[in-house]
Amino acid sequence: MDIVVCIKQVPDAESVKWDHKTGTLIRDGVKSVINPFDYHAIEAALTLKDELGGKVIAVTMGPPQAQEAIREAMSMGVDGGVVVSDRAFAGADTLATTYTLAQAIKKLGDVDVVFCGKQAIDGDTAQVGPGLAVRLRFPCVTYASQMDILDGERGLRIRRISEHGFDVVEVEFPVVVTVLSSLNTPRVPSLKGKMRAKKAEVPLWSASDIDASLDKIGLSGSPTKVYSTFIPKFEARREFIEGGAEEQADALVERLKEAGII
Repeated sequence: MDIVVCIKQVPDAESVKWDHKTGTLIRDGVKSVINPFDYHAIEAALTLKDELGGKVIAVTMGPPQAQEAIREAMSMGVDGGVVVSDRAFAGADTLATTYTLAQAIKKLGDVDVVFCGKQAIDGDTAQVGPGLAVRLRFPCVTYASQMDILDGERGLRIRRISEHGFDVVEVEFPVVVTVLSSLNTPRVPSLKGKMRAKKAEVPLWSASDIDASLDKIGLSGSPTKVYSTFIPKFEARREFIEGGAEEQADALVERLKEAGII
């Protein structure tokens, strides 16, 4: 069983600061952590490995310091990992990101399952998992809250959360699965795992290493462009309406009409 888990290094939400003049995040000096949802993807991959055997490889795209995210995943039990890192990848939207990650996964060889967290807390698009499935031509099951192995170990039975409740889906390998935090409880890294991860070599793959087309990566491959960002301002006022119940009701209706709500 060959399993890939895609992870992302994101700014620690508790230490994020905002530059009000430029409308951008201040990343200098801000601690980076593994995207919280990705811990559950790691646990899902390791659980499947525990039951079916095989190996788990973590893949991430980012600067060289993203090697620390791979090492943290290895301390939890992941067998190895790779960072796809190249200045040419900078500015990538989800379309370019999925292309880059898919190229890296293809370089790894045949893969049975790809796990992703449901979304990243910095972008919140939830597009990378489904986008990877399209790139790899794998079926995709999103928002997994429960997972079991089908008879014959030919695939997975997954309960996925939907707007109207949940669906139970049976899917054969290979497949891309995005997971919810309710799926599992991530294991704690062991001392042995930490020592192994500390000594591990984490390769950096450039655009040429994964045979990436330059017009499909980074800004060149990103039709989505961010022209400006801002912090929305919320203004509110309150008013006490006096009088009897009917007077209050009539006054409230008038206020709602003035506000254009009714």
